[in-house]
Amino acid sequence: MQVNTMAEMMMNGETPDILFWVGCAGSFDQRAQKITKAFATILDKVGYKFAILGKEEVCTGDPARRAGNEFLFQMMAYQNIQILNGYGIKKIVTTCPHCFNTLKNEYPELGGNYEVIHHTSLLQQLIDEGKIKMKEAGSFKGKKISYHDSCYLGRANNIYEAPRKVLEALDAELVEMKRCRKNGLCCGAGGAQMFKEDEPGDKRINIERTDEALATGAGIIAAACPFCNTMMSDGVKNREKENEVAVLDIAEMIVESMV
Repeated sequence: MQVNTMAEMMMNGETPDILFWVGCAGSFDQRAQKITKAFATILDKVGYKFAILGKEEVCTGDPARRAGNEFLFQMMAYQNIQILNGYGIKKIVTTCPHCFNTLKNEYPELGGNYEVIHHTSLLQQLIDEGKIKMKEAGSFKGKKISYHDSCYLGRANNIYEAPRKVLEALDAELVEMKRCRKNGLCCGAGGAQMFKEDEPGDKRINIERTDEALATGAGIIAAACPFCNTMMSDGVKNREKENEVAVLDIAEMIVESMV
């Protein structure tokens, strides 16, 4: 895929409609790279003029701050803010709720003020505007899908409807887990837990959450966060259900169903 970096666009005297913040998972994790590609393909198809920072993008600092290293967080944040402000960025979209929350709610106090959108909200907007058109009999028509609420999207930023509305556009049957929306259970990766060993307990959080998803009888677990995707996929593998249940990001489902 030919994706422009901000540096290339500026060199050609162009400005993008939106900056796509890829994030660490979307850049380096093999599974999350597929989500990045799916979302970039959608932006391309609908004719959105977008750019990425490429090598100039640094981790937002979310895991560092959650793990208690405030100094490292501020160093990373200042570096990013300098680059974003240098390019005059106003609007950012990201597929990661952790990046979304940090850029939207924690960068303003350090001088980074941007309109930050999560990809599910942008997808909903594009569907509502008729820019994304679905196939009549898409591959998800009539299938049972259970959506897992990401903590940083749901409880932290009150985004519950956008991902569900996008899934409804697939003509699928949405089955909710017992704990959903405001009562949703964390996948077990937030708060920098993704990068540390388990604490003593009877059951891993991602197994607990996966069991709740499997109990719905859904053939697809939909996620809107690369961390959640990893944790739920691991849970499905642990329960030896990977041949029956797929864990997919909403962007991957939309790209497969677009005309």
